[in-house]
Amino acid sequence: MRIIVDVMGGDNAPDAIALGAIEAAKEERLDVVLVGRGEAILQCLKNHGMETLPAGVEVANADDVVDMHDDPASVMKTRKNSSMLVGLQMLKDGGGDAFVSAGSTGALLTAATLIVKRIKGVRRAAMGPVIPTKTGGTVLIDCGATAECTPEFLLQFAFMGSYYAKKMLGVSNPRVALLNIGAEDSKGTKLQKDAYALLKKAGDAGYVNFIGNIEARGVPLGEADVVVSDGFSGNVLLKGIEGTALFMSGMMKDMFKKNIFTKLAAAMCMSGIQEFKSKLDYRQTGGTVLIGLTKPVVKAHGSSDAVAIRSAIRQAAQAVSSGFTDDIRANVEQMMVPKELEHVQKS
Repeated sequence: MRIIVDVMGGDNAPDAIALGAIEAAKEERLDVVLVGRGEAILQCLKNHGMETLPAGVEVANADDVVDMHDDPASVMKTRKNSSMLVGLQMLKDGGGDAFVSAGSTGALLTAATLIVKRIKGVRRAAMGPVIPTKTGGTVLIDCGATAECTPEFLLQFAFMGSYYAKKMLGVSNPRVALLNIGAEDSKGTKLQKDAYALLKKAGDAGYVNFIGNIEARGVPLGEADVVVSDGFSGNVLLKGIEGTALFMSGMMKDMFKKNIFTKLAAAMCMSGIQEFKSKLDYRQTGGTVLIGLTKPVVKAHGSSDAVAIRSAIRQAAQAVSSGFTDDIRANVEQMMVPKELEHVQKS
């Protein structure tokens, strides 16, 4: 398997990206292509004691870089020789099986959609991060790729998230829920009400295991395996969970540092504390897969270090092996709005 990595994307490029990719190549037994400014990459390796490229690692030169402040809509014209666009073109042309970047989210989504392209029949690609929950993990789809959605988009997100949860999380019959302000089917805006009608129809037909609406508080409790949302609401939910996790971690740290007795208590339950921290550590979970594209593209966190990049590459390799994109491609017809409900998604 061959994973293409944008070495110039992210806050800690190129060193952390290159080192994480090399570690992944060794540990996961993968071939890795480092795309970026060749001289900078080779100098980075020399700075860390590597005079030659390790086995399974190669460099593809790209002189330009997509800046985090670049307008995503203009990147295709202004950054044609950037590491991001060169890497995505390599993926399209069969030069690799998946692509990983810690660069600009908007630019990556735009470029991946135009270069790698969506699976035929898929209206919008979606970002599907796995949120740690009380019962394991939940796929949140979408979390920011499409802020304004139609009911049809949400219907397709439900299918794509379900296939992803089956193959990537190993959930045999994923519980799919619609993010809303209440459990009743009468709650929410017109978007949620219309999407609910489409999802219920798909659920009644046995295409997805739709369990109804879910409130934000039910997500971290693991009340669903897939949470369907428009990108705006999903992003608010995701950032809220991240902020709450940081708040709780800080409060726990302050609590255990109060005095000698709390420090002893911390020592006694250290394994549990470490397990809690690990579950909330984005570096261990990898990145966010752009679901709905013809080949796996993973968006790593912008501040990724070598550990996070290694995890993102592992996730990309798992996405390739899982074959969830093949499931989406094979079931696109089921993801279309039924004729008797076409008025819903158009209204």
